[in-house]
Amino acid sequence: MKPHLLTVVPVLFCSLVTSAGDWPEFLGPGGTARSDETVPVTWSDTENLLWMVDLPGSGSSSPVIIGDRIIVTCYVDGDAATRQVLCFDKQSGEQLWSVDFPVDYREDPYQGFITEHGYASNTPVTDGENVFVFFGKGGVHSLTLDGKRNWSVDVGKGSSNRQWGSAASPVLYKDLVVVNAAEEARALFAFDKATGKEVWRTDADLLELTYGTPRIVSSEGGEDELVISVPEEVWSLNPENGKLRWYAASPMAGNVCPSVIVDGDTVYSFGGFRASGSVAIRTGGKSDVTDTNVLWTNRSSSYVATPLLHEGRFYWIDDRGIAYCTSAQDGELIYRERVEGLGGGRPVYASPVLIGGNIYVVTRRDGTIVYPPGDEFEPIARNRFAGDDTDFNASPAVSNGKLYLRSDEALYCVGE
Repeated sequence: MKPHLLTVVPVLFCSLVTSAGDWPEFLGPGGTARSDETVPVTWSDTENLLWMVDLPGSGSSSPVIIGDRIIVTCYVDGDAATRQVLCFDKQSGEQLWSVDFPVDYREDPYQGFITEHGYASNTPVTDGENVFVFFGKGGVHSLTLDGKRNWSVDVGKGSSNRQWGSAASPVLYKDLVVVNAAEEARALFAFDKATGKEVWRTDADLLELTYGTPRIVSSEGGEDELVISVPEEVWSLNPENGKLRWYAASPMAGNVCPSVIVDGDTVYSFGGFRASGSVAIRTGGKSDVTDTNVLWTNRSSSYVATPLLHEGRFYWIDDRGIAYCTSAQDGELIYRERVEGLGGGRPVYASPVLIGGNIYVVTRRDGTIVYPPGDEFEPIARNRFAGDDTDFNASPAVSNGKLYLRSDEALYCVGE
């Protein structure tokens, strides 16, 4: 069960340089998927749309925001296919720069589930000075906020037995960039964010089909933990050297897409297929903590989206178009209701975000649903851009009272 440690190198502490208006990583600061700001509840092509810019290619990655810059990634198809990092002025939508990364290697074939999310699904992360991008088989890259290349490293060109492509987003810990390269190498990596030098690597076959973004748990007076959910287990590693601290059995088998959710010294995980479910685990301990630290398990689950934790409850709309609310105390169901008016297939991939007092869920082809948390699912708005019929797979970003959405075709800024 234990992953194999190959290298150990000490690291030093380095704080992030971000401000209140920033949205620096997948699901915002700390991955909490919440903002105290207020953004419009309704919008359309003619209402509360401040600007829209066409994107050169598709992508399921979410935008990140630092200062006055918004950064997104795309996959540009063609004879000379490239992955791109693009930076725009968040106030005007003016493009400031772009950097190309040629796809001069063999990618997974465009078939099966990879057609659902594409080749640019990993959301960047920024420390306020540089931006770090993970492109799966295309490697990990560091760029300045002016688009200059700092370093690039390879993490492997492998594929899982499903060939579904890469999805996990990088995270920062002190002066490390941590990457879940389960698809490419069945390994977790940590790189020095200044140089790109590999600091540690942890290999494990059990990482196969692990698509979630790892999370950092910082407990007062305790040790920091890097927590990730893999098929049938949840792991905690020492983020400074990649060594396993503890593991616990989970009900989620097959593959795990949602990211771990952190609340103080408790972590929650959802996912799995065909055996799916959810689990709550108290952090801390050593080796197998299944009998001592697992607080509850439940069959309610989310296949793709990472549920939102708010005031002791989880909220999400799953990939089949069903709205859920469950209790964080025991995992029990509060409501389960089919969302009306969604198309067929898998209508939702994006994770919910709490903005002000409302939950915003971006559907793939049927607009963004806005609804308040509570005992019942009661949508108050559904907002569409009539001129865009491409997929909206990305979760939204929020900054200074504005909502930023991206589709396979365009980047949008919504505000008053």
